[in-house]
Amino acid sequence: MDWDKLRIFHAVADAGSLTHAGDTLHLSQSAVSRQIRALEESLNTTLFHRHARGLILTEQGELLFDATSAMSRRVDTAAARIRDSEEEVFGELRVTTTIGFGSLWLAPRLMQLYSKYPDLKIDLNLEERVLDLPMREADVAIRMKEPSQADLIRKRLMSVRMRLYATPTYLDRVGRPERLSDLSKHRLISQNPATPQVGAGVALIQMLLTQDVPMHLTVNNYFGVLQSVIHDIGIGVLPDYVVEDFPQLERVLPDVESNEVPVYLAYPEELRHSKRIHAFRDFVQDEIITYRKSAREKGLA
Repeated sequence: MDWDKLRIFHAVADAGSLTHAGDTLHLSQSAVSRQIRALEESLNTTLFHRHARGLILTEQGELLFDATSAMSRRVDTAAARIRDSEEEVFGELRVTTTIGFGSLWLAPRLMQLYSKYPDLKIDLNLEERVLDLPMREADVAIRMKEPSQADLIRKRLMSVRMRLYATPTYLDRVGRPERLSDLSKHRLISQNPATPQVGAGVALIQMLLTQDVPMHLTVNNYFGVLQSVIHDIGIGVLPDYVVEDFPQLERVLPDVESNEVPVYLAYPEELRHSKRIHAFRDFVQDEIITYRKSAREKGLA
């Protein structure tokens, strides 16, 4: 089967338009259309339903698109490995992690990575959904649990716990809780227990809500919880790593915390020799060592 025709088919299926695919491929719409017709004739099938709003894959088209998507990912992997030289680190690295960890811990530290590897391009994808690394939805992930796939290289980086924090301004105004029952006088800020998050965080929130908390602000990620806390709105349930970069926060009820949450770095076996992966892994490990040392010196660990 002609790979050039498959490449054009993949671009059309991905764009849903002959014109947009042509722009991407630097081909005219008529040239793209001819290639698609030739491919359909060679396969003796129809690959697209055509209508005024664009193109929709037929069932046969979906099957072929799945195949070309897998081929494209393999080619991307091979190209990435070829681009990784023996001594230089450059090119794109797609990193995925949670919104909270990515925005509050990882992103503020990336300058350390760029200062060492200025030609490295990071594509940072922050979401709670676990992306499929073997299918190359991302190159490397930092996850709040051990990855389940067997074909991943994984390394435990550290562990975190969810704790209660507030600003001194808020606590001076409303009072400092001395026991759990005192939370009935405060506004609790947390992620909604129904939103995707680690089980330890959900368990802590549910336990706190048994204290007849009259005011409860929920946000769908820890960045929003932090913003609410630092603006003196209430007491927030936050991961302990935030206090290193926000020393103005005061821990509330020091004996109250979640179970331990492991943090793992993972990447596909096929990227074992990637210089970009190695550079990112070493950067994260060095930053964690620095973070732990600083936390111990400040009595925050």
